[in-house]
Amino acid sequence: MQNILGVQPINRLIAKFSIPAIISMLVGAIYNIVDQIFIGNGVEEIAIGATTIAFPIVIVCIAVALLCGVGGASNYNIESGRGEIARARHAAGSALFLMCAAGALLMIIVLIFLTPILRFCGATDMLLDYSITFTSITALGMPFLILTSGGAHLIRADKSPNYSMACILSGTILNIILNPLFIFGFKWGIAGSAWATVSGQVVSASMVAFYFLTKQKMGLHWRDLRPHWHRIKRVLSLGSASSINQVAMLIVQILLNNQLGRYGAQSIYGAEISVTCAGVVSKVSMLFMGITIGISQGCQPIWGFNYGARNYERVIETYKKAAIMCFAIGVMAFSLFQVFPVQIIGLFGVESPEGIVFATRYFRIFMLMTFINGIQPMSSGFFTSIGRAKLGIITSITRHIIFFSPLVLILPRFWGIDGIVFAGPIADTAAAIIAISFAIREVKHLLKKTENSP
Repeated sequence: MQNILGVQPINRLIAKFSIPAIISMLVGAIYNIVDQIFIGNGVEEIAIGATTIAFPIVIVCIAVALLCGVGGASNYNIESGRGEIARARHAAGSALFLMCAAGALLMIIVLIFLTPILRFCGATDMLLDYSITFTSITALGMPFLILTSGGAHLIRADKSPNYSMACILSGTILNIILNPLFIFGFKWGIAGSAWATVSGQVVSASMVAFYFLTKQKMGLHWRDLRPHWHRIKRVLSLGSASSINQVAMLIVQILLNNQLGRYGAQSIYGAEISVTCAGVVSKVSMLFMGITIGISQGCQPIWGFNYGARNYERVIETYKKAAIMCFAIGVMAFSLFQVFPVQIIGLFGVESPEGIVFATRYFRIFMLMTFINGIQPMSSGFFTSIGRAKLGIITSITRHIIFFSPLVLILPRFWGIDGIVFAGPIADTAAAIIAISFAIREVKHLLKKTENSP
């Protein structure tokens, strides 16, 4: 029986795998947005800043989940395409082992060093108490978040994209239901939002565990969970690009929080409003990025299997169609961010004149290059899926590390907080140019392979 990844029309496969992945990414982004909306309206405006301060810790969890999940799934797809079924199972089992071990370790570290970590992430005196309350609770959900986010990639690689989506969707729905109940009904304040988040993560992780215990098709056995260094090394290699992209986001978020606090205090807006509003814009932009990353994640099984099977024409066709979709989504997001910034920011309970002015300016300038922003993460996923780990890593760090971080340190010295605002579109443009250049070169290389194949 032929694998559907190698024979079904590309459009149908992209829809089959990308739509559930997109929904999963969107509901993951909604986790954070729901927290901010209910906290902003049920606690107070600056309390939103606590979730912004805690966000780097969430990024660390996602980075670990991607390191294990994308690495395991990419390995599984490539080995399956080559017909190496036993090696494919070992890759998936090693990834699951890493997720469980890393989740427990990270939770312990965060709980022990909570206050220093939050200070390092940019917590001001006014935000510290809220940040401690929120993060001390959400840290308990870190093992479940990592298992859900990483396990979803393996479930998708096992040709069950709808179940992968259901795992994440179930937790998000519960979070949305419990947030107003805990904040407004039980009057738990910001702690209520944190407990709602953890509850959703536990439910999602339980569904992932249930899948691998009873429903998985890959034939995974308990013995496949035993760690083997050579297989773990391969998982970490192919998962490193996606993980490093998240680590780069972590570095940028911490740097951005501190720079916004420093230069915001010197501006008419103030430190807390600058951090809070920038956090809102970041969470909203995650909805757009969630769609483009979902497209990339949905295409990864198609890229990986067909590359392993040497069906290079299908690999190229999938990349071209994914790029067109990412660009189209980017144009729509760009239009929304430019036309409706005031309406979007109003959803989060930001009502102060300074907050509205800064958030509007931040939306329109910082997100100016939204229409091409999806190409870079999509291309990084493409390179990882075909085993080009180093190229995927380089592409993943261009925007955050090579361009944005130096700009956000240098430009404010001359233009104050406006330097931070303009650093975004400059970095986005440079990163997109590099990603497109690498992708064109790789596609040409695959075309040559196609011409030389018998």
